[in-house]
Order: sequence, then C-alpha cells, then structure tokens
Amino acid sequence: MKQVLGVIGYPIKHSLSPQMHNAAFEALELEMTYHAFEVSPDRLQEAIIGLKGLGLRGLNVTIPHKVNVIPFLDEIDELAKEIGAVNTIVNYNGILKGYNTDGEGFLHSLLGFISGNLKEMSVLIIGAGGAAKAVALTMAKHGLKHITIANRTLSKGEELAASCGNYAPSSSVSILDGEKMINQFDIIINTTSIGMINKDEIPISLDRLRNNGNVFICDLIYTPMETRFLQEGQKRGAKVMNGLGMFINQGAIAFEHWTGQKAPVPIMKETVVKHLEGGS
Repeated sequence: MKQVLGVIGYPIKHSLSPQMHNAAFEALELEMTYHAFEVSPDRLQEAIIGLKGLGLRGLNVTIPHKVNVIPFLDEIDELAKEIGAVNTIVNYNGILKGYNTDGEGFLHSLLGFISGNLKEMSVLIIGAGGAAKAVALTMAKHGLKHITIANRTLSKGEELAASCGNYAPSSSVSILDGEKMINQFDIIINTTSIGMINKDEIPISLDRLRNNGNVFICDLIYTPMETRFLQEGQKRGAKVMNGLGMFINQGAIAFEHWTGQKAPVPIMKETVVKHLEGGS
C-alpha cells in the first residue's frame, strides 16, 4: 500500500504540488502518492486529527492554514517557531512535527542566482507577512551586511526588523522611504502578492534604481512568470528572478523530510514548468 501525503489549503485546486511531488515519487520509484485536500478553516483541527488517525506520512500546508495549524501539532521546528508559520508536517510514528521550508527554499534559489558574497550585501524586503518572515529570518541567519523591511504598516515592519536584528543589522522603513533609498540596495525582494492579480501594479517604484548591472531583483510570484515589477527592473539593467525556484526548492526540502532521500529537483522543475506552460 502506498504511503499518502498531500497539501491542505482553502482553496487548493490551483496547487501544482501534486503534479510536482508525484513526478518525484515516480522518478525514484517510491511507493508514495500525493493529493490536494481542500480544508476549510473550521475543519482544520479535524483534518490534522485525521492525518494522524489515517497514518498519512505528512502534509504541506498553504494559505490560510500556515499559522492556525500550529496548535494542533506535537512539535515545531525552531525556525518555524520563529517565523510563526508551518508549511510542512512530518508524521514521525504518530508525532506530528511542523517545519517551514519557504525561507530555505528561497535562499537556495537566491544563492544560485546572485554573484558575490551575500554576507556583504544590503537587502530590501518589501512586505512583512508570512512569506516575508520566512525569507527575512532565513536570510538574516545566513548573514547579511544589512536588511531593511519596507511595509505599509510600519509596526509590522518594525516587529520583523527586530526579529531579524538578532542575527543581522536590520531596520524598517515606509514604502515611500524605501523608494527614496532604492539605489542603496544590492538585492530587492517583493514578498507581497502585488502584481499577481492586478498585473499592472508594482509594490514599490524603481525609478531611482541604480543602473549598473549589479542589482538583483526578486519576486516571490511565479504566476505570471514575469511580473511588471521584474520587467521594470530589467529595463533598468537589474538581474531578475521570479518565485518558481523558491516553490520548487521548498517542495524539495519537504520531500527530503518525508522520504530521507535527495529530491530529484530537475524533474520537479520540469513538471511544474510544463504545467505552467499549459502542458498536461
């Protein structure tokens, strides 16, 4: 009998995780299968009880459950605890442990994208939500010259900057001040959903961006694959990266937690890209 894994969210039909993970299981000939489970917020506790009762190997957790799932787990990884959100659950013989692989997935993608030493770079992170926390704290722990959080709600930006300040020099600014300072940063990361639904919107103006070819601009969005934010960065000579690598790498790290085997990342990437491009 195959071990069962899956992803819970509400809604969930848009998720490409089943295609990605099932392709990985097939490539390594693992007796595992992965499904999407739509779980409404009022049924979350029941779903987690069911996970344990049915003996599922684990789950991915997506919006809107990443924070609310925590009280129903037996253990939480230290990084996930700091971030305050879980995106991966592993069932260790009836003990449910939560992890957050989002930040690690992003960092792995970033290190393969940038040139130079990340620890000597100044970073601007736009947003202070769950994704921003995962990215900012993971990067701060890796080591940075300085990390700045730009957020519309200043108090949330200040709170995240304070958490990052335990590991790297950190500060928070308004979006407007972030725009004024834009030429001071080596890496600029959009962690908000701006540009995904309204494709003409951008999270911050890049008008003052320095055009020397040494600036890296990242957007956690990958649908569309190239947001207007990335297009504006390219026009000004920046190197740009979307969120596809983060999605694949966070999934690969979860895969390794569940299986104890190295994830077949090229196959996972090929599968996701094929579906994004309209393949079957």
